[in-house]
Amino acid sequence: MSLGGASERSVPATKIEITVSCRNLLDLDTFSKSDPSRRLQDREGELGFGRTEVIDNTLNPDFVRKFVLDYFFEEKQNLRFDVYNVDSKTNISKPDFLGQAFLALGEVIGGQGSRVERTLTGVPGKKCGTILLTAEELSNCRDIATMQLCANKLDKKDFFGKSDPFLVFYRSNEDGTFTICHKTEVVKNTLNPVWQPFSIPVRALCNGDYDRTVKIDVYDWDRDGSHDFIGEFTTSYRELSKAQNQFTVYEVLNPRKKCKKKKYVNSGTVTLLSFSVDTEFTFVDYIKGGTQLNFTVAIDFTASNGNPLQPTSLHYMSPYQLSAYAMALKAVGEIIQDYDSDKLFPAYGFGAKLPPEGRISHQFPLNNNDEDPNCAGIEGVLESYFQSLRTVQLYGPTYFAPVINQVARAAAKISDGSQYYVLLIITDGVISDMTQTKEAIVSASSLPMSIIIVGVGPAMFEAMEELDGDDVRVSSRGRYAERDIVQFVPFRDYVDRSGNQVLSMARLAKDVLAEIPEQLLSYMRTRDIQPRPPPAVNPSPTPAPEQP
Repeated sequence: MSLGGASERSVPATKIEITVSCRNLLDLDTFSKSDPSRRLQDREGELGFGRTEVIDNTLNPDFVRKFVLDYFFEEKQNLRFDVYNVDSKTNISKPDFLGQAFLALGEVIGGQGSRVERTLTGVPGKKCGTILLTAEELSNCRDIATMQLCANKLDKKDFFGKSDPFLVFYRSNEDGTFTICHKTEVVKNTLNPVWQPFSIPVRALCNGDYDRTVKIDVYDWDRDGSHDFIGEFTTSYRELSKAQNQFTVYEVLNPRKKCKKKKYVNSGTVTLLSFSVDTEFTFVDYIKGGTQLNFTVAIDFTASNGNPLQPTSLHYMSPYQLSAYAMALKAVGEIIQDYDSDKLFPAYGFGAKLPPEGRISHQFPLNNNDEDPNCAGIEGVLESYFQSLRTVQLYGPTYFAPVINQVARAAAKISDGSQYYVLLIITDGVISDMTQTKEAIVSASSLPMSIIIVGVGPAMFEAMEELDGDDVRVSSRGRYAERDIVQFVPFRDYVDRSGNQVLSMARLAKDVLAEIPEQLLSYMRTRDIQPRPPPAVNPSPTPAPEQP
């Protein structure tokens, strides 16, 4: 997002965090509520700045993911917020547009309590609901808190089973309102959940004010989005930090039940098991210290993609434009290759019959070299991909686990923080080895590794959403993934309506790579790996003075 002139300033910009909520959105889903997502754009340049997470089945979303902007008092910084329903069951070619709002950043900051509400417009003849925006200046605090919580004897909310509890953290504002800042994962079918440890910047939790109230709500997760409120409790960063030496137990209280029942005690308890604070290192700190990103590609060669010689195929090699596969590969690869010093990328295909004997393979090198699957640069990967399309037979089924395990074996050999592995899987549809893939992801979650899955074509991709693990952490045989390492996006959400491939690729790359820095940081934090100091730069020798 370009807001103009920042590079020429001697005074650093003020960092402003924008929190977004919506109320009474349009309901475009036939059998459920909309699945809203927010996109922020600069009005003048029409540059996509970022987007929120998707929240399922609600017309009143409170988004956790924030927008952080550089704020300049002396400039009018015009913004546009678009809201979409990304449940593509109603329209598989693009997400449904639900409305938009135009305003200046100064209007948000200058609103009462730095909060404004605007009517969404853009859908003729429809009331689109409203957008609520809250601005807060971010402190310069670089501390990060890591904590783990469990609960005991929570209220049972599900008729046919126990509750599926999760926690929602809110920081308080000066006007008495609260801003959402974190959600834990859902722990299924238990009244005594133990949530995974998580890390959160202290500035997100309390913005540097250690005595600011932190409110935690306890909910029972429901698939339709109508999560049941179990209870709440409050604390502060200062109080949480005392748990470094002792367990802290909080009573979970439901105000409505407390008023109705004289003998009401509580709706369970939550215990803070551990709490620690470390300096927050950034992604750039690790890159400057020499951490390399190793990029691996895996491409779906199953028959459901269609005959590559036919224009209807997702692999069709048109002389006029790139296929969705090639666009996704080029978009992500051209960004990530800048962080890999040797620019050599292993590239594999899966789900094809290989010549000459017709053996089915789910992990074959695109360059046809079993000893060295590396391709030189993204152009080399594309060249090998096109060559494989001419020589192999598209077949099936769709197996992810072999290539995930292949990259995981490489990642397991180097755990000192000097290398981080990113696997890009591009696929068209239904996965055939879901159980094995979940097992592979759970195992890989403890390694320096991330997985990006880009779905191409019109499929619904429900299984890919499950692997993404944003709402419910991926598990296998009772073991949960240590970290969320999978990011899934359907390519169709990023196709520019005017057919501009450059814009389509830019949008895709921005979103699919957005989680990589935080995933790398989460690995480094869990292993207590600090960035190495940047290598010393040898100054150029001073030339000897010329002899007269």
